[in-house]
Amino acid sequence: MTSCRLCGSTSTASVVDLGATPPCERFLTEEQLDERELTYPLHLRVCTSCWLAQLPALITPEETFTEYAYFSSYSTSWVEHARSFVRDATTDLRLGPDSFVVEVASNDGYLLRHVVSQGIRCLGIEPSANVGDAARAAGVPTHTAFLDPRTGAAVRAEHGPADLVVANNVYAHVPDIVGFTKGLRALVADDGWVSIEVQHLLTLVENVQYDTIYHEHFQYYTVESARRALGSGGLSVVDVELLPTHGGSIRLWARPAEVAGEPSARTADILAREKAEGLHELSGYSQFAARVALVRRSLLSLLIAAAERGETVVGYGAPGKGNTLLNHCGIRPDLLAYTVDRNPYKHGRYTPGTRIPILAPEQIEIDRPDYVLVLPWNLRAELTAQLSYVGEWGGKLIFPIPHPEIVEVKS
Repeated sequence: MTSCRLCGSTSTASVVDLGATPPCERFLTEEQLDERELTYPLHLRVCTSCWLAQLPALITPEETFTEYAYFSSYSTSWVEHARSFVRDATTDLRLGPDSFVVEVASNDGYLLRHVVSQGIRCLGIEPSANVGDAARAAGVPTHTAFLDPRTGAAVRAEHGPADLVVANNVYAHVPDIVGFTKGLRALVADDGWVSIEVQHLLTLVENVQYDTIYHEHFQYYTVESARRALGSGGLSVVDVELLPTHGGSIRLWARPAEVAGEPSARTADILAREKAEGLHELSGYSQFAARVALVRRSLLSLLIAAAERGETVVGYGAPGKGNTLLNHCGIRPDLLAYTVDRNPYKHGRYTPGTRIPILAPEQIEIDRPDYVLVLPWNLRAELTAQLSYVGEWGGKLIFPIPHPEIVEVKS
């Protein structure tokens, strides 16, 4: 990486090097198993000038998101999270029939469908044609495009300024942070609001959530680095909420700088906590790589011991984070016979790099494995309940992060 994509500094430091892996959402068909599979370095560094943690932009958003394998609506808890957000935002911002809401990276309409149900005018901006089609089929108006200043200005000219712009789990996915942020500013009304949810680098470091490092995540934010990034496009953070989603996220509330005013007290509190944990200097990152290595060795030891006892282990889920974990640990079908996923798009395909078959969830009840390795560990409560039937035959769950843990479940 030659320079920081936010401030341009050439002074960066290594946080963790995870080797080289294929892009995490490039699931393989059976016909592709004998074809060449490209891999790219996965090396997280932090800029020592603005403290933005980042990966080199080795693949483009167009390569990842023109057709996308992730459909948000397959997570029950995530849909409920979106419903609650829309309910609260509608009340707090006094949104009504005359309001306009835009969501960037709106996926399959998981959030905006709740806006539609309230009779509020809205529009999704979604680059992936296949998931955008699913949104339109669900009654959510969706424009297929990547956000940049030109797209933002065109949408504003056609539909008017947005009272609320939502950008959940996309601010990490854009290599051109400044251009994307200017696109947000172009969309939002001069007295409007922008709400961004993104994983918090603080919890990533604290809980060794290294599997959330993958190529489509170009950067990882503290509140401090997010403030700098939003400022590059004329937006100012006015409030921050800590969320449990994705293992620990921040919801940034921002407004055009001209009307933002002073940030909230809890914004200052979170900034102080980040500073106390050393994330505004190098000290906070110094032991991360060693802690990642310990997770890898511990998980492999657990899986190898199970195999030597003749016990069976299968996976649950095929998320992007799971593919980072599987590739970094070198887990193959001899240790994980298969994984399952609720998304039919992935059925009959194979995980990138590790070539583990992806089947329908019903396969677990048929085979009755001894252990189920839960790859979307961030949905622990939801999936522990969903997989409680595993306890009927004495099966157990394995959660790999922040450290490998075997969990007994009751049916």
